[in-house]
Amino acid sequence: MKITVTFFITLAVFIGVNGDDSIDWSAHQWQAPTATDSRGPCPGLNTLANHGFLPRNGSNITTPVVLNAINDGFNFRPINILRTAAKLGLLTTDAEDSFSLSDLALHGTLEHDASLSRNDYALGDNIHFNETVFTTLANSNPGVDYYNTTSAAQVLEQRLAEDKIVNPDLINTLKDFFVRAIESAFYLSVMGNVTTGVAPKNFVQILFREERLPLEEGWKPSETPIDDDTLDGVLEAIEDATNWAPSGEVICPWIRLQPEGDVTIMKENLGKCIPGSSEGERKL
Repeated sequence: MKITVTFFITLAVFIGVNGDDSIDWSAHQWQAPTATDSRGPCPGLNTLANHGFLPRNGSNITTPVVLNAINDGFNFRPINILRTAAKLGLLTTDAEDSFSLSDLALHGTLEHDASLSRNDYALGDNIHFNETVFTTLANSNPGVDYYNTTSAAQVLEQRLAEDKIVNPDLINTLKDFFVRAIESAFYLSVMGNVTTGVAPKNFVQILFREERLPLEEGWKPSETPIDDDTLDGVLEAIEDATNWAPSGEVICPWIRLQPEGDVTIMKENLGKCIPGSSEGERKL
């Protein structure tokens, strides 16, 4: 199976320590968030805030701020998919040009069901880390000390199977699968080898459980930047190892364009979802 980055970019149009010595890591020591700091469902962005690459209060985050933070903290270049995701983040709030990390919990824009580490929106808390949910990833690829693209694909399938049992309102469209696959490629690339997608289990688990860069354990950003070429290779390997298919009442991708109101659903025509065509508004 191959799902290209082009799909996600088309959807966006439809809705209208790095590898060098430039980072002063003494200014980016980990600090636990306070009770008033904003944190959201994305462990990667929460980690960047805990290390001060993003505002430590998790608020007033603009598109340039988040792209620079991802580049500085992870050596992850501001490629098309990141720029698209950053702009989609603005749809999760009524603010004109910035968002808070907690805004990203808005169900249906970037947040999705069958998360690797969060509960579904329909089942309760979709913001905070959930150890029970994360167990699927944590216990994957037994017998070795690393995760890879094969184990990542297996985790995606297992999480989806688990969700089909517990969440009768599960949303599992092409968009949702693509976001889940991108997130898997992200943790493998950021915590491991950007080319092979092999990542030490300890590093990945610290990222998710503690929302901390495992610097003390020996991690450092890849000297090879994460870009379109490297990410696409890892992503395609994950996609090719899965047998994903849409399921549930809503088959075509949909997106929530603002915090309040209905959602916009792509049009289905002869069993296919057509990007750029709206089926109208619907409550979800």
